[in-house]
Amino acid sequence: MNWDQWRDEFPVTQNRIFLDHAKVAPLPKRVQDRVAAFLQDASEHGTANYAKWMAETDRVRARFAELINADEDEVAFVKNTSEGISIVANGIDWKEGDNVVIPNIEFPANVYPWMNLKRLGVEVRWVKSVRGRVPFEQIAAQVNNRTRVVSVSSVECNSGFRNDLNRIGAFCKEKGIYFCVDAIQSLGVLPMDVKKDHIDFLAADGHKWLLSVEGLGGFYISKRVLENIYPAVVGWDSVVNAGDYLNYDFTFRPGARRFEEGSFNVMSIFAFGAALDVLLEVGIDNIEQRVKGLGDVIMERVKQRGGKVVNSTEPGERSGIVSFTLNCDLEKLKTFLAGTNVSLTIRDGLIRLSPHCYNNPSDIDHCFDHIDQFLKK
Repeated sequence: MNWDQWRDEFPVTQNRIFLDHAKVAPLPKRVQDRVAAFLQDASEHGTANYAKWMAETDRVRARFAELINADEDEVAFVKNTSEGISIVANGIDWKEGDNVVIPNIEFPANVYPWMNLKRLGVEVRWVKSVRGRVPFEQIAAQVNNRTRVVSVSSVECNSGFRNDLNRIGAFCKEKGIYFCVDAIQSLGVLPMDVKKDHIDFLAADGHKWLLSVEGLGGFYISKRVLENIYPAVVGWDSVVNAGDYLNYDFTFRPGARRFEEGSFNVMSIFAFGAALDVLLEVGIDNIEQRVKGLGDVIMERVKQRGGKVVNSTEPGERSGIVSFTLNCDLEKLKTFLAGTNVSLTIRDGLIRLSPHCYNNPSDIDHCFDHIDQFLKK
């Protein structure tokens, strides 16, 4: 793999050492070009090419399905991860006393949609993490005969712990429990197979490892559970004869598109499609291998400076995130690095680096050169 070739795809490399893809990623040049072409088309021709725009939305939907090994009619566009999870949370026919099981270190996108069900008498049962890990045994221990959903992140946002989706999914299938996944910290850097892992629902915005813009992502709902989730939000495009505006037929579309209730964010779909094209051309397996190799370099640099690596180093539990601590004032380090050309995240007592495949070991060394400048002050 010629990684220098793919590095040229990212203009950010001319200006910054960007190691923060677990936050908001810089855009590939292909995304910039695809969006610019759409804007030019819309500016110069109005909606004359609208049919081509809709053909592109179908193509991008199929590309997202390919990324996660879903069928095309099982995926829909959403504006973000929270919306996708909320589709599930608000669509289940809950009974008072039912519960949902989630880890206690989830990003709020996978917390508040479930907590919002308290008004219906639905309990949130918390899985206690252990040093940033979510032990499967703790998940199983929280499940009882009133559990309707287990919802986890594919990768935990701070610790970078990679949940064993296959084991959790098989457990949920055996128990007759819905399995929901917030995949925003793994899609684009780790392989995903919703069928192999028995996933019922998955959601992810495109602005992190997927290298796209904020406000547009993908949602998956298995066709085996589609009819069990009632669309809580509907609009003109939710129904079978959406184009026949004044013939009111309230029959939902047969697949996941029933959750796309109105007009598309076409410009962002063009961006999403361009980013997916880049990722699928490089190959997710290649990306995973590259990013984990860069993670090895980061962990070695941390150890050389007497720091402590917090993320799991077990092969099946690793992700693209490396979290660590150093013996220094992290808030002052954060302020110091803000004045450099290095992008990373410092929060909750951790330093988090998240390189993508176009990064290289020199980027990491430059990052630690800046950290060394601070440590020597």
